[in-house]
Amino acid sequence: MVKGKGIIKTELPVAITGAGLVGSLLAIFLARKGFKVEVFEKRADLREHKKDDGRSINLAISHRGLSALRELDLEEKVLEQCIPMKGRMMHSEEGELTFQPYGKESDLICSVSRAELNRILITEAEKQSGVRFHFENKAEEFLPAEKRIKLSGKGYDECFYEAIIATDGAFSTIRKSMEQLGMVSSREDHLSHDYKELVMPAVKKGKHAMEKNALHIWPRKQYMLIALPNLDGSFTCTLFLPKEGEYSFSNLDSNEKINTFFESHFPDAKALLPDLTEQFQQFPVSSLHTLYAWPWSSGQALLMGDAAHAIVPFYGQGMNAGFEDVSVFNRMMEQSNSWKECFIRFQQQRKPNTDAIAKMALNNFIEMRDLVADEKFLLRKKIEAALHQAYPDYLNQYAMVTFSSTPYLEAQKKGEQHDQMMKDILAIDGIDNFQEPEVWAKVVKRFERG
Repeated sequence: MVKGKGIIKTELPVAITGAGLVGSLLAIFLARKGFKVEVFEKRADLREHKKDDGRSINLAISHRGLSALRELDLEEKVLEQCIPMKGRMMHSEEGELTFQPYGKESDLICSVSRAELNRILITEAEKQSGVRFHFENKAEEFLPAEKRIKLSGKGYDECFYEAIIATDGAFSTIRKSMEQLGMVSSREDHLSHDYKELVMPAVKKGKHAMEKNALHIWPRKQYMLIALPNLDGSFTCTLFLPKEGEYSFSNLDSNEKINTFFESHFPDAKALLPDLTEQFQQFPVSSLHTLYAWPWSSGQALLMGDAAHAIVPFYGQGMNAGFEDVSVFNRMMEQSNSWKECFIRFQQQRKPNTDAIAKMALNNFIEMRDLVADEKFLLRKKIEAALHQAYPDYLNQYAMVTFSSTPYLEAQKKGEQHDQMMKDILAIDGIDNFQEPEVWAKVVKRFERG
């Protein structure tokens, strides 16, 4: 054995199941601490297979994700593959556009290809001494008494490990194995909505068909369409619809119904989707759910990222929360003397925060599809912007979550207080003219009361 700082290193590796974003990033952190790392991935190496694997909701990487990359000096390399989005571009049914900036000029989120980001991280991980990836090798079961995992696929049928970290996603086989052993319990809360992706192609010479530096949203109360820009000039559009009902995926069962639905509710988007019906019929419908698991660790094994706390995408924090997991875990390793101690510290700190972002993500779905087109909501945003200009250190919940490292639980609690404050402010007489000195004085008085 070799005594390292904190956790003792042995000849056995740390096994990571899942070579997605979180697993690949974790491999880099572990290798830089001197650990041997074996990464097992059921899919083929995506660097050799350019087609995405179906999990292609465009990623919005923001402060938390970029901070984790910065610790490894990878931020600039990733930003080269990103398109900055400075705010939301709202599309009305009449085709009117309203831009809602996120805040200060520096407040932006970045659209990045999941596959391209994953390729960067796998390549960087392989550059580290002691890291090996084993593609087309699926972790089937782990046997804690023997420090062994069973595998199926190419070349390996088992691996002995010192510790195992499962980053194999919301349908983690390691989590299921732990559940069968009575070590973990979990539940999935499914939304009544599903989603389908569509590609809006580039126009002349690879130019974007709409404003490039914005997150586009078509809010329609019980359903919505969003679009994020890609480097090749296209947009990845995602349609969120109920599973059943008049306006639902189950009801859009013919080309005529698809065309009529888009012409009625997303006419400007339809004009930019020349092969709408072909794409709609070809691309799959996928489900949306929140995963709650506890505990995350059995002492030898740990769940991380979506394997522990998958959330819906409406706050753009799924990957960011996973990257923050890795960053927090890295600090926990420095404070711990054993894997068990590290795993326990990690889950105790992270679980309340991931529960908080799960709840906020569900709430933000309502905001995105319903409120962003509401006049009262738009007024609230204008007042919030004015308050932020007058009090630069003031952050609302969205800013705390997206543009800072404020713990998710703290952001949730402060957000609830902020909501009550804004309800009081919006009830002020004459608030529609909040710029008037007398009205603004009342706004400031309520704001300063906290």
